[in-house]
Amino acid sequence: MPLIILILVIFLIAIWMTGAYNGIVRLRNRRQNAFADVDVQLRQRHDLVPQLVETVKGYAGHEKTVLEHVTEARAAAVNATTVNDKIEKEQELSNALKGLKVSVEAYPNLKANENFLQLQEKLGEIEGRLASLRQNFNSVTTQYNNAVQTFPGNLVAKNFGFNPEIFFDLGAEGRKQMEEPPVIKF
Repeated sequence: MPLIILILVIFLIAIWMTGAYNGIVRLRNRRQNAFADVDVQLRQRHDLVPQLVETVKGYAGHEKTVLEHVTEARAAAVNATTVNDKIEKEQELSNALKGLKVSVEAYPNLKANENFLQLQEKLGEIEGRLASLRQNFNSVTTQYNNAVQTFPGNLVAKNFGFNPEIFFDLGAEGRKQMEEPPVIKF
């Protein structure tokens, strides 16, 4: 009888471990899928940035450092290979694009240029979709991290090499900018 109970307990533990392992794998795969959705929008943004930079160059030639920074940040983002590296490089590109937007404010003729307006509108649409997809990515990342960090799932996660993952957030520079109060001019 004790042998049957022992076999039953081992069998139940094996079923539980299989379920926990498969649940974590499903969450990891959902996270990867969510990032793939983000990545599609990032690629569209990468394609749009050179067009925007060239349009601005025509009007704001002496804003060379801002334009170079955007171009370098885009190149680094395009060449990023891991999810974590892509997140970091995309944060840098977002910050560089914010600098470009500030520079554009000094050129009223540029702001009225039809090509620039279309590019900026398209970039705004992509940024809106990116915000939504990043939110979904972070939600799935939270679910995954909860599964690998809370008991009893953490026992399975630790034994099979599942680790908590990072979020797609504003980054240090983005948080710094968010802390600054907006400047309102009339």
